[in-house]
Amino acid sequence: MMQRRTRTAKVYTEQKIDEDSDEPQHTGSESEEEADEWQPKSNATKREVKAPPGEKKPTVKKSAVPKEPKMPKPKAPRKPVDRKPRAPKEPKAPRPPKEPKAPRPPKEPKALKAPREPKAPRVLKPPRATKVTKQQQVPLEEVAVGVTQVDPVNDVKGSLQSARVKEERLSFIVPDGSCNDITSRAGGGWPEEPSSSHEPCGVKKEEPEDFTFDEPSLKRQKTSSATQGRPTKLAISGRGFGSDINMNWDLIQLLSDRTGVEPWVCLNIVQLFREENTIPFIVRYRKEMINHMDADAVRDVQLVLEEIHALAKKAQTVSQALKKEGLLSSDLEQALKNCRTADELDHVYAPYKKGSKLSKARRAKQLGLESAAQALLQSPHTLDLRAWVKPGTEGLSTLEEVSTGVEQILADMIAKDGETLTYIRSLCDNSMVMLQSSVSKTALKERQQQQQEQGGHQGKPKDIDKFHLYCDFTCNIQRIQHHQTLAINRGENLKILTVKVNIPDRVKSDFCRWCVNVRWRPKSYAREELMTILQAAVEDSYKRLLMPLLSRSYRTKLTAGAEKESIAMFVRNLRQRLLVCPVRGRVIMGVDPGFRHGCKLAILSPTSQILYTDVVHLNGSGSSREADKLRHLMIQYSCTTVVIGNGTACRETEAFFADLISRRFFQPLDVSYCITSEAGASIYSVSPEAVKEMPDLDPNLRSAVSIGRRVQDPLAELVKIDPKHIGIGTYQHDVSQNSLRAALDGVVQECVSFVGVDINICSETLMRHVAGLNAGRAKSIVEWRETNGPFMNREQLRLVKGLGPKSYQQCAGFIRINPNNLLNNRSASAGRPDQSAQETSTAKGKGKTKALAAVPSQPNPLDQTCIHPESYSVAMSFLSLVGGCIDQMGRPELRQCVEASVKRQGLEALAKTLNTSPDTLQLIIDGLTQPPGFDIRQDFDKADFKRGIVSMSDLREGVVLTGRVENAALFGAFVDIGVGRNGLIHKSKITPDKLPVDQRRRSLALGPGEKVEVRVLHVDEQRGRISLDLIRVLR
Repeated sequence: MMQRRTRTAKVYTEQKIDEDSDEPQHTGSESEEEADEWQPKSNATKREVKAPPGEKKPTVKKSAVPKEPKMPKPKAPRKPVDRKPRAPKEPKAPRPPKEPKAPRPPKEPKALKAPREPKAPRVLKPPRATKVTKQQQVPLEEVAVGVTQVDPVNDVKGSLQSARVKEERLSFIVPDGSCNDITSRAGGGWPEEPSSSHEPCGVKKEEPEDFTFDEPSLKRQKTSSATQGRPTKLAISGRGFGSDINMNWDLIQLLSDRTGVEPWVCLNIVQLFREENTIPFIVRYRKEMINHMDADAVRDVQLVLEEIHALAKKAQTVSQALKKEGLLSSDLEQALKNCRTADELDHVYAPYKKGSKLSKARRAKQLGLESAAQALLQSPHTLDLRAWVKPGTEGLSTLEEVSTGVEQILADMIAKDGETLTYIRSLCDNSMVMLQSSVSKTALKERQQQQQEQGGHQGKPKDIDKFHLYCDFTCNIQRIQHHQTLAINRGENLKILTVKVNIPDRVKSDFCRWCVNVRWRPKSYAREELMTILQAAVEDSYKRLLMPLLSRSYRTKLTAGAEKESIAMFVRNLRQRLLVCPVRGRVIMGVDPGFRHGCKLAILSPTSQILYTDVVHLNGSGSSREADKLRHLMIQYSCTTVVIGNGTACRETEAFFADLISRRFFQPLDVSYCITSEAGASIYSVSPEAVKEMPDLDPNLRSAVSIGRRVQDPLAELVKIDPKHIGIGTYQHDVSQNSLRAALDGVVQECVSFVGVDINICSETLMRHVAGLNAGRAKSIVEWRETNGPFMNREQLRLVKGLGPKSYQQCAGFIRINPNNLLNNRSASAGRPDQSAQETSTAKGKGKTKALAAVPSQPNPLDQTCIHPESYSVAMSFLSLVGGCIDQMGRPELRQCVEASVKRQGLEALAKTLNTSPDTLQLIIDGLTQPPGFDIRQDFDKADFKRGIVSMSDLREGVVLTGRVENAALFGAFVDIGVGRNGLIHKSKITPDKLPVDQRRRSLALGPGEKVEVRVLHVDEQRGRISLDLIRVLR
């Protein structure tokens, strides 16, 4: 099959001279390169390896010996000892590659490895030499760690085993130190050295701020001057995957092509994930290795990496299954290994799937008609189909059946040809391919039946009305919006819409003409009846095989892009919702409004402790009595802030409080209120976490407590709720649930980690979201804290059972030990002995014993900063260098000393002096100069407190208002303007000139919590809709 395809490619190249409109020559050259990628390049590689050692005679001579049988092996050691003039006998080396079947035997690559490696590390310096064949690649474990992981060969007699060890050494040393540099940086663990002891790469400098969620990703930035260099092809399996990826493409290069990230960055990310590093740790403490990418960009690379590995794993599974069935040919195996997407793999594997009926082409091949199909292309003048007729055999009984079988085989060959697929895709890319949706016959039939029934439930007609925009919808696939794709998919899943992809007829005519005249043109003269068979095969292949493949690929691509954009919107909305600035130091009354069952109240202390709970009926005849009760409670507990949930009866409850405030009913208190989202509060109130935290409270009162705490500390309260129930984003049920959950869980982990948690006062629920921790480790930490008292320093985390070195490395930088809370906890537990200083027993964690007495028990001031323990020594050296001391941490005088030193010597010069990277030094400077108790959320907006309301009837077109974004969707942003109904700013009104500079590069630059100034465009009171225009974003 490979020979036939090569010949047809040549014919196609010659025919290109006669064609005017078609452009297949470029595609044909690509197919030739792809066909030669795995076979001829291996021979070229062998010659490349032999050429550089031409100066060294032992290597040259040994390279020719392995081609012979094992008999000449004892002669190999003699030849290096012989005279040096034998080096010119290199001409004999190229002879073995000339043998046509030399690369095919499976044992020959192994024979090649043993002799060509011994002294190559000294000679093979050009990076070109590192392009080894697929059989010669070594696993990542051996490349990343070097020879340290390969145990030296004790038995010198095992020549093949020793040759393998030497090959591993060669593959590690060849890249001129560039790959070694990357490997040492990415895989070197975290000893007592700083987080990065290498020179920084030449990349754009990051802002001094440690936490910049709103900055656009820098992942596509060119870093040609990076010190890490560009690694060559390596057999790498990412993120700790068990087996190597045995495919015909390179993992790092494919990952780079798909994500737009440079190969050296992709290599570092793969190695960091393989070492089980978390995204928050990588983004904060390994910035220079990932080219300052943000968390979202790193997560995108992680998702693509997992997709690639899943593809390779599926390809291997399919190959093994086909091999057991005896259906795996060499061509089919190479076709499977060449697949780069799941659609390509499914297309190749579809005819061989279990349970599916035998394809037409396979049935024809079983009848022996494959040689006839080959003859029609190679030598049609000698083909006589009448000779294949066998009257007694089904499928061969007539000439028409034989012709049909040959046609089906040709159609299958055309549909599976890589050059043909590339050409038809290029035709579609240059054409107007349309996506069309219409009402399905099933929905129309059900609507007619329901219309005939009097008083029947009108469920389906209502659903059809919801999709009225897509009942007769047509759009170019290159211009369709993401939310339109998800809406159409939802309608199709509900069997309300029928969707199809329309490809212009011009594509079919151009494709058929190209196939018959160029790509699949017979080698010699073909009779008219044979050309009729070929033309029918091309048309059948297009209609039956290629059209469904193209439709599936387009739909898959549109759905994947829409899901990715929708999940990105969820991620952004959740991040901004979690990072709302907490309201500290206030006594708050949380109100869960209601009609029939009344309004649930919960008064919370500034530390979120429950002071009082009750139920009041504010929307009834006894409202004046309830108002007196409220005034008594608020004066008794000095409560000046009311938080009202935005659920049922919210508008009436808000009006009640606004009326009391306007009449100064709460004098002498100056009371204000705010509206907050109560999404997920009812679900949380009956959850096991709520029952464990508030066992004696009624579930309705628990929801009031949750509403109040969402303003006091949004992050600590919202992490208790499933992110999907917080009420963010749109189309959450139309995207991949696994991808959505993974992305949202990752955002929660990032927010909790970057904000930091005080290990001595935080809840177990919050602690489990810190990078490096999980539910089990968080429970162990809480148990240790209850048994031994508060943690005095970060080092004591090593004493916790189940917290190994890797977990400690990942979580230590995100855990804080506040001295003030430490003193309070120590005074509360004064009666307990200090076990951490007295214990001499050992605790087992991950199979290793820990000596508890070796851990210090004295507080460390650096434990309340974002500085990682691995950089403590650098931080102390920096303090000595600038003339400061640890007691001045967070004070203005230390800030002045640091700023003067940085201005005088420069950040890079100081980093070089301290043998660290500028990124690590900047992080140390931030940790030393930030005031005690610094919270990154203080730069985010707080909840809006107000004292009066405006009704929807008061709105007029052209009125300018201020509001806050409540939710963002793919088609616009919903804004709360204080009238009880959110208004919509359509995305067409969100233009770059109305946005701050740092938000202009985002897909939709508004997210929950942002304060905006808007103009009312239209008010539809009947439908309850308000259209707004964005004027500007308020900062």
